Amino acid sequence: MKRFAAAFLSILFLAVPALAGASVAQAQEGARLRIDLAGLSPRVITTSTTTLTVTGTVTNTGDRRITKPQVRLQVGERATTERGVGDVLSGAVVKDTPLTEFTSIADVLEPGRSAPLNITVPLTGTRGDRFFGRPGVYPLLVNVNGTPEFGGPARLGAVSMLMPVLAAPGKPVSSRGGAPSMTLLWPLTGNVPHVYAAPYGSPVVLADDRLAAEISGDGRLNALVTSAASAVRDNPNVGKSMCFALDPDLLATVDAMTRGYLVHTDAGNADGKGVDAAKAWLTEVRALVGGRCVVTLPFADADLDALTRIRPGDTSLLTRAADGAATVQQLTDVPPQTGVLWPDGTPSAAVLAALSDAGVRTVLTDAGKLAPAAAGGGVTVQGSSVRLQPTDSLIAAAMTGVPTVPGSVTVPATTERAVASQNGLGALAFRAGLGATAGQQRPDHLLVAPPRRWDAPAEEYRTYLQQVGEFLGAGVVTATGLPALLAATPETAGSVGDGGQDPARSIDADVVSTLAGLDVTATGLASAMQLDPAKRVKPDDVVAPVRLAELRGASTAWRGLPADAATANAQAELASISGRVTVSQPKQTIALASGNSPLPVYVSNDLPVGINARFTLNNNTGLRPEDATDRYFPASGGKNYFLPVEALRAGRFSVDVSLSTPTGTPLGSSARFELTSTEYGAITIIATVAAGVALLLLASRRIYRRVKDARAGRDVVA
Repeated sequence: MKRFAAAFLSILFLAVPALAGASVAQAQEGARLRIDLAGLSPRVITTSTTTLTVTGTVTNTGDRRITKPQVRLQVGERATTERGVGDVLSGAVVKDTPLTEFTSIADVLEPGRSAPLNITVPLTGTRGDRFFGRPGVYPLLVNVNGTPEFGGPARLGAVSMLMPVLAAPGKPVSSRGGAPSMTLLWPLTGNVPHVYAAPYGSPVVLADDRLAAEISGDGRLNALVTSAASAVRDNPNVGKSMCFALDPDLLATVDAMTRGYLVHTDAGNADGKGVDAAKAWLTEVRALVGGRCVVTLPFADADLDALTRIRPGDTSLLTRAADGAATVQQLTDVPPQTGVLWPDGTPSAAVLAALSDAGVRTVLTDAGKLAPAAAGGGVTVQGSSVRLQPTDSLIAAAMTGVPTVPGSVTVPATTERAVASQNGLGALAFRAGLGATAGQQRPDHLLVAPPRRWDAPAEEYRTYLQQVGEFLGAGVVTATGLPALLAATPETAGSVGDGGQDPARSIDADVVSTLAGLDVTATGLASAMQLDPAKRVKPDDVVAPVRLAELRGASTAWRGLPADAATANAQAELASISGRVTVSQPKQTIALASGNSPLPVYVSNDLPVGINARFTLNNNTGLRPEDATDRYFPASGGKNYFLPVEALRAGRFSVDVSLSTPTGTPLGSSARFELTSTEYGAITIIATVAAGVALLLLASRRIYRRVKDARAGRDVVA
């Protein structure tokens, strides 16, 4: 751990209002306390607010006892700039004033022990008017002090958050004019792609059964659907403002689960248990989105720039990723917004050109990367027909987390399930101009984009949507559907920002390299296949699961996760295809009747297409094969093939027989043949005889020379 030169230890925890206990550990190193907030009430201060309550627990995470831990609430000055809001989000020190006196939590907090935190402060009378006297967004700090053993009194823990104030407690609501319109995207995509293998004509195999848990009970995906269903039912304005962003891969995977599926385990595939959950979830999704706005995410939420690096100069993978609207319509009975795509990040100029060729006309993207940035309106990119519709950067940062101030070690908001809700509400209120100063600009429209894989308790989703509904009812924002927003004429032509890859947000280079190699292998495999006249299955259809697996491997969900996990699906799909063309292992030793007897090899092709391949013999000492030639193996069948070989010696020996495509892709696994031979082949015999004759001639020549030399010696003596 790092040691700071400051005389005191401090921890700054980012905004965490959680009605369903969320742990917040946004702390500088050296911290000895962890604060877990369990409740914050209210989430927004209004004219009817009488008290402010914060509950939770404080835990001693150090190895020293802490005496006299105590807590108080502190309020900062009303935020008037985006930088001021950003300071709260990043954990920077802001000027604040005590809202309460310090209240004791416990006499002593031993290492590993916890104590309840419960503080309530009345906001009626002069207190509310003093601290929250004007509408706006205020920093709120839960500050915990104490005295560590062998140390002095210090701030040991804190949680900071944004608190929207619609009206001072007990004061009438001031009139608001010119409220911006708002559209709320509601993404439905998995935490990670779950498919392990989905071979052509076979049930889908999932890497695990976690998706079944996600789409049922209190699972994240089920909670997103049920909370949205309640919100649009209870508040028509919320329904008007919402547009559901659907991942075609997620929908297709859940649909495949409804027909029965398998789960991959180390011991083999097992039956999946989520068939009924899949059917129920798809039914709820159809009911939720029926007659409402729907937009498409890239297949598996793939990183579009990474796809162009898997196949440099070839945009077919990118086109496939962007072409998910048909899948969404087929599985939900709702046509998505035509030509609209919501990829993660801001696409480069090259990606935009490819998307334009693929029929994409509107891309929803981060406003911070547009030049010039539009104030909520669309921007037509220079040299392209693609319109970029900006999402609000500040609200997105509040809900996903931002880098903390230097010297502070902070758990990102994305790992704290309840942080994004409160800060997202505060940022939305600020961007809507709540308590804006005279002359302060605000956008005409806010396109709100929660985290794509927003992970929060089910109650937190409901609370967020309920509060958004109250903002709509109070006139803080007005509801506008995405179709109406996109119908407006785009603003002045702009360009994509820097266009460079953010290393923190790009797919790992090892993943891209591995996927590129697998893509080449799949292409070689497809080129070896031939359409079978009876089956009428196209080779591209057989290889299509590999292409989809490449998209899953390039999913933005894999950022920061092991490369092997990202590429496992593509490798499994290739193995599944190549493994269906096999050389059968002989059950007994094969006796070669003569030195030139052919080697019988039984090959099974379980693919619905014919395939060209060649035999390879390895570890073949004692056996000489003919040069490898390509053979055609018909679809869905098997038969014996006789390989011309020649025995180089008599006796018992073995040889490994395998198959590969003309481009070298292995098919199936090799089979070991045990052989016996009592005769030599003709070539071997001829070579042996020739060697014997040569030896005889050499020996005869040597004998002749010795006899000649002997006779010459006798003549000299005489």
